[in-house]
Amino acid sequence: MFRRLSASVALLAAALTATPASAADAPLRDLAAARGVYLGTAVTASRLTGGYAQIAGAEFGSVTPGNEMKWSSVEPTRGTYDWSGADRVVAFAEANGQEVRGHTLVWHSQLPSWLTGGSFTADELRRIMTDHIAVEAGRYKGRIDHWDVVNEPLNDDGTLRQSLWAKALGESYIADAFRAARAADPAAKLYLNDYSTDGIGAKSDGMYALVERLLAQGVPIDGVGFQAHLVLGQVPVTLEPNLRRFADLGVDVAITELDIRMQLPATEAKLDRQKADYASVLRACLAVTRCAGVTVWGFTDADSWIPDFFPGEGAATPYDENLARKPAYDGIAEALTPVGNPPPTGTACAVTYTVQSQWNTGFTAQVTVRNTGTTALDGWRTEWGYGSGQRVTQAWNATVTQTAARVTAASLSYNASVPPGGSVSFGLNGTWSGTNPPPTGLSCATGS
Repeated sequence: MFRRLSASVALLAAALTATPASAADAPLRDLAAARGVYLGTAVTASRLTGGYAQIAGAEFGSVTPGNEMKWSSVEPTRGTYDWSGADRVVAFAEANGQEVRGHTLVWHSQLPSWLTGGSFTADELRRIMTDHIAVEAGRYKGRIDHWDVVNEPLNDDGTLRQSLWAKALGESYIADAFRAARAADPAAKLYLNDYSTDGIGAKSDGMYALVERLLAQGVPIDGVGFQAHLVLGQVPVTLEPNLRRFADLGVDVAITELDIRMQLPATEAKLDRQKADYASVLRACLAVTRCAGVTVWGFTDADSWIPDFFPGEGAATPYDENLARKPAYDGIAEALTPVGNPPPTGTACAVTYTVQSQWNTGFTAQVTVRNTGTTALDGWRTEWGYGSGQRVTQAWNATVTQTAARVTAASLSYNASVPPGGSVSFGLNGTWSGTNPPPTGLSCATGS
């Protein structure tokens, strides 16, 4: 569950300079994709505007609706559906070229009162469950990459949790849910998801045995999700071998809800420890061939569930409440950067963005690309994101395109070549409303 805050977000810095010489300058989603995994985040639909939306779209290759696909959100009254929040998240992902992790079809929590307070026979309850799956998974058929079909089915000792479903249907509800999900969306990867299964222990042993049983029954389970709600300094030393033993069963694995909480206040030492912990989790995934990716459970502390459930604890995500990167962000980036594979140094560029004039609803900006390498540039490209709905309306001396919040600009034939130490500038006009903060994720790459 996500925390709901209305605190205003601080404006970003007034000037930005970026260079590809550091891995941290590439968006996390690109670093992850280069390693064959995805880096995702859970999001809150109502917050997908401004700087929050820009970061979510620019940095992450996958999004998970934090609450918007749970039963109480989509079917609050039997047979009556509200898709507004879920549709918004899916549309956002499609506009930003992202995967979607559907969360979740069957869970013991966040169920509507008509369901928890009803009096149903076992057959009726099974039909209610499979009908709900058919409707929800069917609505998004072909648009969801991974579904958390059944969430948190086990007790801490690895036995079956006596949920509404298990009490009436026993363990069979899990197989029925997966079969219904496969029928509704044959292309989606179907996952079993739980917490405190990250290291080898009683609960993960119970999960392992459950997956074995499901596979033996021919249940269409494609993957196992490990939530990884962790405590500072307590990343399980058996995380990697645990992921590997599940992968050896023939299923994919994924870290699905990563956050690493600490006792507040945060200190420099704690944030450094958190950076190392995030990197450790990413490296464990990268070490296992069938690890599909890692999702952080909210990328900003302003959206974290931790303070509401663990009083006195927090600061669990890679960004602070003002959308500023924390050391944890760098830990993720460093883990995703191959060791011994630095970027080329002969050809490099840097870029600056300056607003030259601004009026009621418009502005003019100049972007300058500088050759910081030792050889001439043969073409250049820049990219950035607008956080407050700005739109480019006109540009000169570059080919500029905008998709949602992301803007790309490329050299023209007459200004593609830039000598070492030289620079070239292009301009643009744009519109704004409310505020016009500097762009984020400003980057430069060489080549046409």
